[in-house]
Amino acid sequence: MDWASILGGTIAALMAAIGLPLALRKRKKGGLQNMDQFLHHLHEMGVKASRLERGAEEAKVGVGRASGQRSEGVIKIEGRNIDYINVINVASQYGVSYFLDYLVKISNWTGRKNRKKTRMVRGKSSGMWGKVTNIEWKGDDYLARELNYNYQLKDTLLQSELGQLRGSIWIFPEPKYEYARVRTGYLLPSPDLFEAIDIIARYIKSGW
Repeated sequence: MDWASILGGTIAALMAAIGLPLALRKRKKGGLQNMDQFLHHLHEMGVKASRLERGAEEAKVGVGRASGQRSEGVIKIEGRNIDYINVINVASQYGVSYFLDYLVKISNWTGRKNRKKTRMVRGKSSGMWGKVTNIEWKGDDYLARELNYNYQLKDTLLQSELGQLRGSIWIFPEPKYEYARVRTGYLLPSPDLFEAIDIIARYIKSGW
């Protein structure tokens, strides 16, 4: 009998049992702080934004218990291509991760049901830690092509704080709710990054 393996498995199970409840308690407090901080940041940038009531239908877009994701709240945006921003958290024994889903309402999904998820790929000058010198979109043929042809979008993204953006920018179709989600890790976006996401939202509304 491999006692080392048994002991290691027992320790891992205990850490998970202890860590997950702590993460769940922590995310409630952290989520409220993130919501207030994010809404204040939007106002400082001159974005007209307000928080929706708890339980809003938009909070369900792309979020389910099976995925371990939960909405901390939804912010309504006015006068932009972005319609709402859903603040998402995911808790595990390793801690709590936060994301932002920029929601774009699509009034007619007829002929759009085969749309595929799309993501941003960064090209660097050299090696893993090189400077980001290029942006490319991959995934849905139509949307990736349109975004790649927009050099204003590329320049705006290159001027934004991509170094602080953990992971990438992902675009997910949500035909069940007649929305698309533009997901990033949680951060307070610079005006350039917010403008870039609004440009992406414009393309989603116009034909994706």
